[in-house]
Amino acid sequence: MADDHVHGHDRAAPMLDGPRGPLQGVRVIDVTQAIAGPWCTMMLGDLGADVIKVEPPAGDSQRFLGPYTKDDEERAYGGAYATYNRNKRGIVLDLSQEADKATLLRLVDGADALVENSRAGVLDRLGLGYEVLHARNPRLVYGAVRGFGDPRSGASPYGEWPAYDVVAQAMGTLVSMNGTASGEELKVGPFVGDIYPGTVAAVAMVAALFHARATGEGQFVDVGMVDAIMALSEFGVMRWSYMGRTTPPTGNQAPFSAPFDIFATKDGSAAIAAPGDHQWATFCQCIGREDLIADPRCAKARERVRNRDFVDEVVGGWAAERTTAEIVEVLGGLVPVGPVRKPAELIDDPHAAARQMLVAVPQPSARPTVQVNTPMRFSATPAGVHRRAPRLDEHGEEVRAELDQLHD
Repeated sequence: MADDHVHGHDRAAPMLDGPRGPLQGVRVIDVTQAIAGPWCTMMLGDLGADVIKVEPPAGDSQRFLGPYTKDDEERAYGGAYATYNRNKRGIVLDLSQEADKATLLRLVDGADALVENSRAGVLDRLGLGYEVLHARNPRLVYGAVRGFGDPRSGASPYGEWPAYDVVAQAMGTLVSMNGTASGEELKVGPFVGDIYPGTVAAVAMVAALFHARATGEGQFVDVGMVDAIMALSEFGVMRWSYMGRTTPPTGNQAPFSAPFDIFATKDGSAAIAAPGDHQWATFCQCIGREDLIADPRCAKARERVRNRDFVDEVVGGWAAERTTAEIVEVLGGLVPVGPVRKPAELIDDPHAAARQMLVAVPQPSARPTVQVNTPMRFSATPAGVHRRAPRLDEHGEEVRAELDQLHD
């Protein structure tokens, strides 16, 4: 139905009743905006850390961007901010003012980590750079997520350039390898130029926190968005180094495997992959084409790649005559297969339900919305969503009161 999304939260998993992840007891000061930095600290919050988000008086640049639900009259924040800043407490600090700068320093005294994603030098010029904070709290892990990294780790000639998702995807080579089979280059739809660097930064922060707990020694953690996308796109460098070839867009195909594609069905599309000889033989048996198992055009993996058009015609022709559900029924559990899902279909997906991958999250003044849960699972310390994103300065008094108690 057209308004299914309005009631999607009724079928989603509930939030956790509080932080229970493996990073409980870790305090993170979040001085980030936009996506890459907040994604990093969101992951730490999902893992149970107490994340205190520091925003300027005008708020995070993402805070008031849509979308909003129709019943949200307060509009404390939009959909993107709601996701990237869940599991955080919020305080407003104007870091150009000495009193608020002093409050941040007091927060650092009791913190395990700080993450920021300003351009290189911004916090240094405010007297809040790594060296200052490290001298004040030697065990502090200081994380920076910047477009082209920080000069402390290697001064990029582009270090002063601003960067967004599309820039990181382009300069990290991802765009050059992604696109249509006809060669049109396309960026990846989700903001992987932000989200993957943020994920890498979260892993790096956890590693540095592990070291700090063992030694008492904090350090500077530096993740460049372009660097992270280069790592994500390593296949292109490998292929160039081994073969002297570029890797152009190939649509949904894989250069060294066939069949390995998205195939149209009677009512949608499905991913089908049978690159191994045994998988190909099983596929042929499933579709009643045992004659193709020993066919010299497709008996071996190399021949299937060389004769990709023939192989795709066989698989595509079979798929086109059946519904997606029928294809999954025939191949499921025997040959790698999966329906192409749309977001609206996830709420009824049995896998998403069994894994509690969709969670209902309240909003300050509107109906609950649905967010994708953390994919990390722990047997002893369950991680996940336990707190909605904060209103602007929602926890300012609370955090300041804790500081006063700490310093009494």
